[in-house]
Amino acid sequence: MKALKASKFMRAAHLTWRPAFLRTSCQQRAVSQFTGPAVTCSFLRLHSGLSSRRIDSPPTQRTRRAYATSQMTDTMFPDPNRPDLFYHLVNAPTPVSQTLPAYAISFLKETPPSVNSAIILGWLPAQTHASRSEGGSGAKEQTSALNDFKENPKFIALLHTSVKSALLRGVDDIWINGAIQYQNGWMHIHDQRNIPALDRIGDSEDIIASIFVENGVMNVSTYEPMPSYRICTADGITQLTPGLAKHLQDDLSKLSQEVLQSSD
Repeated sequence: MKALKASKFMRAAHLTWRPAFLRTSCQQRAVSQFTGPAVTCSFLRLHSGLSSRRIDSPPTQRTRRAYATSQMTDTMFPDPNRPDLFYHLVNAPTPVSQTLPAYAISFLKETPPSVNSAIILGWLPAQTHASRSEGGSGAKEQTSALNDFKENPKFIALLHTSVKSALLRGVDDIWINGAIQYQNGWMHIHDQRNIPALDRIGDSEDIIASIFVENGVMNVSTYEPMPSYRICTADGITQLTPGLAKHLQDDLSKLSQEVLQSSD
């Protein structure tokens, strides 16, 4: 019965979440302006339940500052469609720009310890640009898009360590039951943002890793990360099965606490 439930879960249609910066031109509004300490952002139709009006005062929140740096701020807001994702404002210079601020995306609500912390999934420009049209008659606004997202290689390394550890500890019944169904051969650990059809191999950018299964049991020592895996695709940000997600969340929180304690 558990195996049947796991199979249905893995074949379920992927979620419709899209971050603002992955939407069509009329929806691609992450953060539009940054002037001094004030931040304004515009989300246009993040999902069908919201109107298309401009939102000049986003639901920013002030979090308790655990780290005092010149780059990290206490401005944060959650993704409206992914409550497990948080956008933290970072002052320049950042991995995406030497002069413009950015948002560090994290699974933790707490402020990351630094702009290059392994806790951060990646960065997204927090300011739009204005470029002159060819005729010079005016400026055209440029909004953050998929190509603007820069993933954090430190997070990718931490992700693989966490996923491998979770599989070794057997904390996710979905992959345990998946191995029972698979029986023998290489089984792919898929990102849940774009679940492949039954008996089909998913896109390479959605395959986190591969692991050899023998007699229905995963041999975790054979865990092989997929080099082509991407944190951010047109289908959204990394989304794990519940057991793996919980284990990763715990690992991120533990790392955050360790950095905090070492800075005391």
